[in-house]
Amino acid sequence: MACLAALLGGCTAVLTEGTSAGAGITAAGITRGATRNAGVITGIGLGVQSAARAGLQYTERKVHQTEQDRIAAVAGALLVGEVGTWQAAHTVPIEADEQGEVAVSRLVGAGGIMCKEIVFSVDHAGKDHRREFYTATVCRDGSTWKWATAEPATERWGVLQ
Repeated sequence: MACLAALLGGCTAVLTEGTSAGAGITAAGITRGATRNAGVITGIGLGVQSAARAGLQYTERKVHQTEQDRIAAVAGALLVGEVGTWQAAHTVPIEADEQGEVAVSRLVGAGGIMCKEIVFSVDHAGKDHRREFYTATVCRDGSTWKWATAEPATERWGVLQ
C-alpha cells in the first residue's frame, strides 16, 4: 500500500507508463487464457493499454481543472493590484496538493465580456522550497470566474494540455 501511495504522489511519467504497461500486460495475460493467437492477444492488450492511458489523462486534466478553478475563483474576487492566496487539495493523489499566490495585473474585455489578466505562483514545499510564476487570463461566466487561457505553460503541465 505504501508503494502505491508513493507511486500516486510521485512522478507523473512513472504513473502514466506504469498504468499503461500494467493494463496492457494484465489484459494480454487474461486474454492468453482464451486464445493462443498472438495477434489477438496483442491487439486486446494494446486496446486496454490505450484505454487505461486515456483514463489517466482524463483524471490528470480534471486535477488541473480543479487547480485552475481555485485560482480563477480567488482572482475573480480581487481588484487590480491586489494579491490573494490559493490552494488546491486533490481527492485523488496523482499529483501533490499545491498552493500559491495570485495577483490581478489588469482588466480586459468589452461589452458583456469581463476578464482579468493574472500572475500566479505555485509554491513547492520541501527542503528546496521553490516558487514558479505563470500568467493566465480568467473570465466571468455568470457569477463564476473560469480559466480562459487556451494553453497552460507546457513546462508546468508537460505535454498534457
